[in-house]
Amino acid sequence: MPLPRPRTPLADLTESRRGRPARRAAAALGLAAATTLSGLAAPLAPAGAAADGPIGPVFSNGMAQPVFSSNRADWIREEVWIEVPVDSDGDGRNDRVHAEVTRLRETETAGLKSPVVYEVSPYYAGGNPVTNHNVDHELHQARRPGKGWLNRGGKTTDPAKDERLAAATADEAAADEMAAAGTGPQPIISTSHEANWLPRGFAVVHAESLGSGRSDGCPTTGGRNETLGAKAVVDWLNGRARAYDAAGREVNPTWTTGKVGMIGTSYNGTLPNAVASTGVEGLEAIVPISAISNWYDYYRANGAVVAPGGYQGEDADVLAEYVYTRSDKQICRSLIERLAQEQDRVTGDYSAFWDERNYMNDVGNVHAAVLVAHGLNDWNVKTKHAAQWYGALKERGVPHKIYLHQGGHGGSPSLDVLNRWFTRYLWGQENGVENDPRALVQREDRRLVEYAEWPDPASAATTLNLAPGANGAAGGLTLGRTRRGRPVTETIVDDASKRAQALADAATSPNRLAYKSGTLTGPVRLSGTPRLSLRMSFGQPAANVTALLVDYDQNGKAKIVTRGWTDPQNRKSISRTEPVKPGTPYRLDLDMQPHDYVFAAGHRIGIVLLSSDYEYTIRPAPGARLRLDTTKSTVTLPFVGGAGTFAAAIAD
Repeated sequence: MPLPRPRTPLADLTESRRGRPARRAAAALGLAAATTLSGLAAPLAPAGAAADGPIGPVFSNGMAQPVFSSNRADWIREEVWIEVPVDSDGDGRNDRVHAEVTRLRETETAGLKSPVVYEVSPYYAGGNPVTNHNVDHELHQARRPGKGWLNRGGKTTDPAKDERLAAATADEAAADEMAAAGTGPQPIISTSHEANWLPRGFAVVHAESLGSGRSDGCPTTGGRNETLGAKAVVDWLNGRARAYDAAGREVNPTWTTGKVGMIGTSYNGTLPNAVASTGVEGLEAIVPISAISNWYDYYRANGAVVAPGGYQGEDADVLAEYVYTRSDKQICRSLIERLAQEQDRVTGDYSAFWDERNYMNDVGNVHAAVLVAHGLNDWNVKTKHAAQWYGALKERGVPHKIYLHQGGHGGSPSLDVLNRWFTRYLWGQENGVENDPRALVQREDRRLVEYAEWPDPASAATTLNLAPGANGAAGGLTLGRTRRGRPVTETIVDDASKRAQALADAATSPNRLAYKSGTLTGPVRLSGTPRLSLRMSFGQPAANVTALLVDYDQNGKAKIVTRGWTDPQNRKSISRTEPVKPGTPYRLDLDMQPHDYVFAAGHRIGIVLLSSDYEYTIRPAPGARLRLDTTKSTVTLPFVGGAGTFAAAIAD
């Protein structure tokens, strides 16, 4: 047997952490008795019980109770480097992922075996200031002056203002305090989740994704090596991988049951999707929050180069550079350069590069119970990621639940919801969570409403027609056919400097087409994915096409509910660019981002069509002309109650 590879001394790593207050633990439940893992009645010990307390978990109301010590001084903290069966940095040795274990002292003194709540992240060591790609250029003429990742020509992303980093590294105040006190491994990776889960008998593991922090290997923005790096931790916890401490001694996790639940937000939530898609044994549950299910859909849409909201000009190479925080700053440079070429910002086509980063391909391997959480107004990781992942899991009979809230990026379910999920699938308690309503949706008034499933089973595709306007004013959006016979066309003149909100609000504009329903006499709820089928021609060989679903209030003020984009050169396939012949009409089918939204009585439902979208698409010079044939274009909206509900709501 070969000896463990000796590690060089670990240099101190400067971390960019956001100090955040620790998440508030749930109040102790005032119950007289509870259930132990053996099923016997036992007194419910108070939260904060020390090592002389119970040696097994206690359950009440289907949830693990905080009966173990909440004092961090009573916990064991250790760090390991876990071997990964990949050499992504090309140094001739397998990569290793740096991880930190926090577990109860009872796992050492009383034979307690704990399941694991596990989070892996490329963000724990902060991020690098990075320059995004320039987006102000003609379509299919993306320029990247200079060599290397410098001189991209776009705006700079500052880690201190990055919502992804903030969402992924919340609850780090305790880590900063412990680092300052010099207790435990230095620097501490993270303390998130510990206050919630250790007192309930779980262990917590944090790991740094390959290429970040004190892991080696390279970041690849969703590449296979990152999946294997995150998966290796689950393998180690189940005896299938080796881990070593800083001195090179092998470390075995004899303290765990091997049952693992992954959780995280943003990139930290994406990696659970990735690991679950491998079908790895021991991963029993995941909670992906604001998570990516297909990296193509993060940086592209129907063949168009489309940015994540708030990160205009970012792409896979930029994000890889951003999270490349390991100490060796040279070893991964050529790999990141290769990402820049293979991601293809010129055509926006789906390719082998993106196919490697599409977890939907392997959703059939998932056996872990999945609790999806997503903000309905998340324009960073858009709602399509949650909807398509959840839909595929539902179709395959994987245990599933979805939580949708009114916020943007981030937003976890409550501790009680998480506790029931992890208690059921990590502790094996039959608490009936699989019989609960599948969907928990926060409504516009902030009430949480349970639905049997999502999208609502009562939603039905409702096809609406477009009636042309006049002199740039809005036309109609109706159930009835608006005109038969010869084409009726309207024109959009592209101007990428005009923002979507301003165009939706404008009473008239040559830079958009708008269509509005009659005034609603009652509420109409949308649940699912809006779709458009458009007949369009173009005055030039390339153009963006953007669609907005809009809620107009009683004063005509527009609220953009959701939107979608497409490249007409990808009208037949997202994998193949085909020329557009100016003046020739083409059929374009595009989906908008899924949503669950109630249009209130007194409001009007609107569709707005424009070309370039300032906040998301490439921004060519103004002047391109697009023509829409309203007689051969439709919008299909998933209304709860279908066409009947819509018709009743607009009846005079």
